[in-house]
Amino acid sequence: MAILYFTSWLLFSTLAIATPFSKRACDKTVLIAAADAYLSSQASGSLSSLSSSLSGNYTYMENNKVMSARNGVLGKALKIDHRRTIYDVVQCATYTEYISTSDPANPYVNGVQMRHAADGKVSSVDVIASTTNSWLFNATSTLLHVQQESWTPLPVVSRSSREVVQAAGDAYLDMWSNATAHLTIPWGTPCARLEGGQYTGKGKPDDSCQPGIPTNHSQKGNTNRRYVFDEEMGSVSIFCLWQHMMNAADSHEFRLEGGKLRYVHTMTECGGKRCSL
Repeated sequence: MAILYFTSWLLFSTLAIATPFSKRACDKTVLIAAADAYLSSQASGSLSSLSSSLSGNYTYMENNKVMSARNGVLGKALKIDHRRTIYDVVQCATYTEYISTSDPANPYVNGVQMRHAADGKVSSVDVIASTTNSWLFNATSTLLHVQQESWTPLPVVSRSSREVVQAAGDAYLDMWSNATAHLTIPWGTPCARLEGGQYTGKGKPDDSCQPGIPTNHSQKGNTNRRYVFDEEMGSVSIFCLWQHMMNAADSHEFRLEGGKLRYVHTMTECGGKRCSL
């Protein structure tokens, strides 16, 4: 299993990690159209809407495994109850969070990172698909909480650089393996953490994301990180391999407001098995 995860990561590493701050210009309208096309394909359970946006040799990865898109969650028609997309015009990439609750037998809370080649075509589709048995999974609860949050574009004075946002996200993911990582996180108040379907923070001024952070710092690290940034939204999406939790496929998204951590959204899926520590 470890070899499969490692091989899958190698196919994506040069796209997602090697040059995170490339200055290649990107047409945001192309990113918007591709993200919309992806969700149209998800709603129909067919690649037809997305196909014209895909490069001829695109790669599809789901829960850290390379596979055929038709054999993954994209092959299921899902009614989309919520979607939110961030746009990375530096890397030519998007991250979309979307939720489907209408079918009790097939609820999903998913995230997808898509990366575009120089010609504007989608070169990689990287999906974290969480469903029943995923860590703390409850799609109905997740939907309820995301609908109460405010993810509006930030005024310029409240935005952080890509480097600052990434440092905050990386420090958060390092807490499991580094005893001092939590000291470098720009904790904010209020702050809300949505972990599976569990919610920390109800909107009160003194709410914090610090309750429940790791106290065991000798665990395996969260590796194979892939990033999508949006400075206007103060957000970074990080996909990774959650090694100390059954090598789970994991998505963490962080939003900073005024340089302080405001929201954390997580999805963690354990290869179809019930996630456990």
